[in-house]
Amino acid sequence: MIKIASYNMRKAIGTDRRRRPERTLEVLREIDADVIALQECDRRFGQRMGVIPAHMLEEHTDWCSVPVAARAQSMGWHGNGLLIRKSAQLLDCERIELPALEPRGAVSADIRIDGMLLRVVGMHLDLSGLWRRKQAAAILSHCDNAAQKMPTVLMGDLNEWSAASGCLRDFARHHHFATTGPSFHARRPVGRLDRIMASPELKIVDAGVHDTAAARTASDHLPIWATVERA
Repeated sequence: MIKIASYNMRKAIGTDRRRRPERTLEVLREIDADVIALQECDRRFGQRMGVIPAHMLEEHTDWCSVPVAARAQSMGWHGNGLLIRKSAQLLDCERIELPALEPRGAVSADIRIDGMLLRVVGMHLDLSGLWRRKQAAAILSHCDNAAQKMPTVLMGDLNEWSAASGCLRDFARHHHFATTGPSFHARRPVGRLDRIMASPELKIVDAGVHDTAAARTASDHLPIWATVERA
């Protein structure tokens, strides 16, 4: 089985309004997932530097960052990053252009891990329901038109407050959802804004929200996770 996770890390700024990347790493180590999709992993302005220094990731974790950044100092693209185990084999990675009024994007990686081929797509969708549906269509089209088909996990902050409408209905046509639970706001979670979805070739074995003392203070979102295996 492969453990996957998604985390809107809010640029490492916690609910105490302090930026502490070491606290974010503590939460990631608690989750201990094989693949992690990050949202808001870069600063918003200037050179959009990654908020987790590269040396901290290299020296203190078992992950490496998938090279999806368009800027030398960034970890991700439009704030979306992917971490994979150092033991995993990265086969390919791409940036996915998304229609939007403000810059938005998604990132994709094809990996081989523990003998399984897996495509992972990380995303952070718009606040507008209309644009979310357009962005979902772009992501699904990208997956459908890929030269090589493989089991796929889609995950990220969808910004969708409804239970099953809007972009959730679009994704549900070809993917099933992990039952993770509410992840926002971290101090009192009521919104299921963060989602993990898997293609029919995958079985979701278990899933949940990572709710610990560290996670409740490290961001305004709690991380979500799931374990998957071949169906």
